[in-house]
Amino acid sequence: MIALSLTEIAEIVGGQPYDIPDPAALVTGSVVIDSRQVESGSLFVAFEGERVDGHDYARGAVDAGAVAVLAARPVGVPAIVVDDVQAALGRLARTVVERLGTQVVALTGSAGKTSTKDLIAQILERKAPTVWTPGSLNNEIGLPLTALRATTDTRHLVLEMGARGIGHIRYLTELTPPTIGLVLNVGTAHIGEFGGREQIAQAKGELVEALPAAEAGGVAVLNADDPLVRDMATRTKARVTFFGETPEAAVRAENVRLTDNGQPSFRLHTPTGCSDVTLRLYGEHHVSNALAAAAVAHELGMSVDEIATALSEAGSLSRWRMEVTERPDGVTIVNDAYNANPESMRAALRALVAMGKASRAQGGRTWAVLGRMAELGDEALAEHDAVGRLAVRLNVSKLVAVGGREASWLQLGAYNEGSWGEESVHVSDARAAIDLLRSELRPGDVVLVKASRSVGLEQVALALIENTPASSEGQVSGR
Repeated sequence: MIALSLTEIAEIVGGQPYDIPDPAALVTGSVVIDSRQVESGSLFVAFEGERVDGHDYARGAVDAGAVAVLAARPVGVPAIVVDDVQAALGRLARTVVERLGTQVVALTGSAGKTSTKDLIAQILERKAPTVWTPGSLNNEIGLPLTALRATTDTRHLVLEMGARGIGHIRYLTELTPPTIGLVLNVGTAHIGEFGGREQIAQAKGELVEALPAAEAGGVAVLNADDPLVRDMATRTKARVTFFGETPEAAVRAENVRLTDNGQPSFRLHTPTGCSDVTLRLYGEHHVSNALAAAAVAHELGMSVDEIATALSEAGSLSRWRMEVTERPDGVTIVNDAYNANPESMRAALRALVAMGKASRAQGGRTWAVLGRMAELGDEALAEHDAVGRLAVRLNVSKLVAVGGREASWLQLGAYNEGSWGEESVHVSDARAAIDLLRSELRPGDVVLVKASRSVGLEQVALALIENTPASSEGQVSGR
């Protein structure tokens, strides 16, 4: 963060200083909510959670080097006390971003946000110092914490924005007003919370509504291949540019194909030229993510060759998203267990099949180890049934459905589509899945592991990679 005195911070957040011997003391380090991340010069923000109260760690944070604590009550060490810690953190972030004048790029969508954010960050970092959202810290706390990592050297601030309902993205854009807004897609992720795709579109479109007008530099980057996103062009005063595979898109892909390893290759077209791209990421769904990133980079003045080179060299910066590990015995594990929704499940299954083509010629098999997709509301059972059926249609060799009711519908969908015998099985938990796979896997097999984050199915992938048993604490429940 830029250096600010405790007096300045108190004025910005509307707080009352307590136990501060030197109001001129400067916060020069990071702003953190975890006392274990405190460094010399930090500001520790104390949140009161359901199970942990940050105020209890205030003294330890100051002892570790924090200059002061942003808190909801006096804590016996230097503190700035406010009525609402979250609102105060947001005000601080907005002030810092405004003072820096950093180019803010915000993105949202139902699927692919984090992967696309990672691509944008890696491209723009080649152009100028860039700060971006770590992992998926895209909510009312994670976003301002990311913004406060910006310094006087930062030229680009790339922020992922998530939403659980109408108004959430609007609130985030008020904390860090963007000049470039990117909307990837409108899918069924969190449809149970929103109530329908139209409501999801309404929420995601709040991003383009928040952009400045075209004459003030506002740019909306929209997916031309998604009708609900394309229609958002009418909801913004910003200049609109489209990406996609449709010929009408300003930034588009042609001659899309997958390599023998399942990595996308295509010809990138921009308004200023064309260049070839072969991604290091896995799955055709990353073509859309790459085009979105290319469109943003093009708007910020990068050449098509610079963009293509950066895309071809970019990797995944966030864990458990199509992480590919080949074991010494020739078994390949694809850990995509960070999250799941119907769109990302379908994309991952297609990527699995593409990755398994080469190994099938040598007798290798494809395994889909799948768990529950959360927050689908009334559509949950039908969507799980559909994913199970798709696994059969794509000729996935083995389906292992892990967990309770929704997982049983994955297996039932596969069965009703024609998967009999041992082609698809339903197991109760992660330990059972690991035991099954350890007894069955052979050289050349490719194993995809995917479920919603709440399921914790990453332990299956990690156990297979590390050749260690599942922990009882991390077992998938049958609920």
